[in-house]
Amino acid sequence: MDIQQMQETIAMIREENLDIRTITMGISLLDCIRGTMTETADAVYAKIVARAKNLVPVAEQIETEFGIPIVNKRVAVTPVALLAGGATDFDFVQIAKAMDNAARDTGIDLIGGYTALVQSGMTAADEALMRSMPAAFAATERVCGSVNVGSTKSGMNMDAVQLMGEVVKEIANPVPQNAMKLVVFCNAVEDNPFMAGAFWGVSEGDCAVSTGVSGPGVVQRALAAIPDAPFGEVCETIKKTAFKVSRMGQLIGKTAAERLGVPFNIVDLSLAPTPAVGDSVAQILETMGLSHVGTYGTTAALALLNDAVKKGGIMAAERVGGLSGAFIPVSEDANMIDAVAKGHIGLEKLEAMTAVCSVGLDMVAIPGATPASTISGMIADEAALGMINNKTTAVRVIPVPGKDVGDFVEFGGLFGRAPIMKVNDGDASQFIARGGHIPAPIHSFKN
Repeated sequence: MDIQQMQETIAMIREENLDIRTITMGISLLDCIRGTMTETADAVYAKIVARAKNLVPVAEQIETEFGIPIVNKRVAVTPVALLAGGATDFDFVQIAKAMDNAARDTGIDLIGGYTALVQSGMTAADEALMRSMPAAFAATERVCGSVNVGSTKSGMNMDAVQLMGEVVKEIANPVPQNAMKLVVFCNAVEDNPFMAGAFWGVSEGDCAVSTGVSGPGVVQRALAAIPDAPFGEVCETIKKTAFKVSRMGQLIGKTAAERLGVPFNIVDLSLAPTPAVGDSVAQILETMGLSHVGTYGTTAALALLNDAVKKGGIMAAERVGGLSGAFIPVSEDANMIDAVAKGHIGLEKLEAMTAVCSVGLDMVAIPGATPASTISGMIADEAALGMINNKTTAVRVIPVPGKDVGDFVEFGGLFGRAPIMKVNDGDASQFIARGGHIPAPIHSFKN
């Protein structure tokens, strides 16, 4: 980065909420498999601490040296369901506690990878891990998890979809915040640095560092300066801004990797909002000319934003990965919260928007009385969007016990606050109960 770029970056940090949202270290735990779950849990703790012990000190040193905020320091590990080895008791909560203790002792904010990949089918270990999630998340503070229920190549595992609807309900009762720790995916990626869905895929190396950058405020301010520009100029402005933001992400990531003595992996180009004023993806869409997010034209505006961010960022970094695009988590975006509270946007419009953005129904609070089969239906619909369109989609919904439409739930910090959204009162239980597998789409056969 030259002097002018550094000066521009400093201005973005001071005035437009620019930050490195996360430095995430990926750690393979495949060499931690032992004969019993207790022995495996001990090995998991030891390896995470050995690899990540300097992650927080190095990140804080870089923050001070460069003057760039690094909001979260995180670790992602091998999907834990794969660590069963020769064990027969499948007491995965032991491993969750070992991960949590390692996170606490190294000072990292969150650790992801309490995960099962079941798009084609469930092993006994996969199912045991999925059923253990309520107990694991209740017993830990920093552990996050995910389940991949479908893919374009494999189709959709409806038995897993049905089970996850039940698991989400159980996780959220009586502490709804625990449901924030779980994401249900279709086409999950192996190098995602963002929680709660981060895990370290088996095709990755032993250990590496990735960064996730975030700059909704930077993009919004750039577009506010060209209020009447045609779409071509809008795209170019977003691309140039994404280039600068992503360049910073690579600089910080490579510096951290060098100091930690591990490879640098990828930059995730995602625009991740926060509840802070001026740090909103929804506000970017409104700055393009929409009276409020959710009105007609919202999906088109989001498609433009998502594509331009990727085009600009991919030229700035040696390796781009993760989810890369625009996130629309309801509780974490001030303008999105306002739109939902005023009735400008509902679940159906959010679902349409997820067809063109990163991930899917994210940080959505729903009435606590919502049936498990309805939650499974939401998961199935989002997974279908991902499966057919060959993209990553996900669901992170939070059924809040004792709350109904019009109420609010407070999550705090980066997680914000959420209005309880109205859920369609139809019944999907017979559909979900069929079980089995929804086949992969015809365009999946490309080899």
